[in-house]
Amino acid sequence: MKPRVNIIWFRRDLRLTDNAALYHALKSDQPVLPIFIFDRNILDQLDDKADRRVEFIHAALEEMQTRLVKLGSSLEVQYGFPGSVYKDLLAKYQIEKVFTNHDYEPYALQREATIEKLLKDNGASLHTFKDQVIFEKDEVTKDDGKPYTIFTPYSRKWKTKLTEFYLKPFPVEKYFGNFFKHSAIKIPSLESMGFQKVDLPFPSIQLQDAIIKKYTENRNFPALENGTSKMGVHLRFGTVSIRELAKRALALNETYLNELIWRDFYHMILWHFPQVGKGSSFKPAYEMIEWRNNEKEFQQWCDGMTGYPIVDAGMRELNATGFMHNRVRMITASFLTKHLLIDWRWGEAYFAQKLLDFDLAANNGGWQWASSSGCDAAPYFRVFNPALQTEKFDKDLKYIKKWVPEFQEFSYPKPIVQHELARKRVLETYAKALKP
Repeated sequence: MKPRVNIIWFRRDLRLTDNAALYHALKSDQPVLPIFIFDRNILDQLDDKADRRVEFIHAALEEMQTRLVKLGSSLEVQYGFPGSVYKDLLAKYQIEKVFTNHDYEPYALQREATIEKLLKDNGASLHTFKDQVIFEKDEVTKDDGKPYTIFTPYSRKWKTKLTEFYLKPFPVEKYFGNFFKHSAIKIPSLESMGFQKVDLPFPSIQLQDAIIKKYTENRNFPALENGTSKMGVHLRFGTVSIRELAKRALALNETYLNELIWRDFYHMILWHFPQVGKGSSFKPAYEMIEWRNNEKEFQQWCDGMTGYPIVDAGMRELNATGFMHNRVRMITASFLTKHLLIDWRWGEAYFAQKLLDFDLAANNGGWQWASSSGCDAAPYFRVFNPALQTEKFDKDLKYIKKWVPEFQEFSYPKPIVQHELARKRVLETYAKALKP
């Protein structure tokens, strides 16, 4: 007789506290089996076998497993293709319901549809919940029901809609006794999946109030160790609750709250305009831009060898740590698209490969903002001047000295292009493509 269970399918919500799908699963009428799938459709595309995101997920699962074992339960972690994994689970258990949290990315939606059909064919059902954003899909719209495409009015409506109800945590601990009881199942090792560990610390999950309070004044200075919260990776993989962070931001700092609203905004855009997640410009006219797409220059940008120290510092920080300060993300993205006239999709793909906190909605939104092709983007004639950005945000060159120590030596490359020449070239190119 197969054990009768309901399943909680963890994906980008790797925590056992304040978790919507977990709460509803544990309140259901069957013991709850927690599962996670290392999805080969995603992992097989990763060329870098020292990918720290896989390591981060693995570490989060180990932490969850420790807690579950103490409760007499265990995560069932599989490495494989989701369809095959679910077929195996259906053979092993009598599954009634599967609970999971919403994901808005094109591949995730396709995967979900496949699994939902498989479950239905086997007499089971899929139940999904909002968890990784405060407001999603059609929850914040214009008065006529259409989606916002400009951030400021969206954020105003977002704030007027916000009540304590949306920030209330899900009290999952109350129902911990409802996990399916069985002995611990070993989590596959990184090595068994073809990945390896990198000896670098991950950003702390402990966010001090002082960092949020001083966020407005500190957030633009990349040399400051605690100028930003570094919560990106924890939000990306759900090791922290968005409700908890939004509640603290509401009490401590509106600028920080606005950053969380930008995150909701970009997820809403991806939901309503899924083409942006599949490589299309939000503004169709921008598909007409004649990019130079010089491969040698692109490689110099990737390697942090453009001859512009603030740009190179950002790229080297990214390559070494998987993190890049948000101000510098804007500078490097503007430089690639405007100074070098290289298609934003090249930069988006490189960040997707390297960023520890890579999130399709936010990464796409940021790149389309920088290249002016996105919703509520920087106007095309706005071209960041790296020298002025350095003067404003790294005046003492602390950040540059850390990542580009040789910037004053003969060995350091000459600028790949002169700023004024690049500015003139990009304005002409954009104007030609966008002429009525």
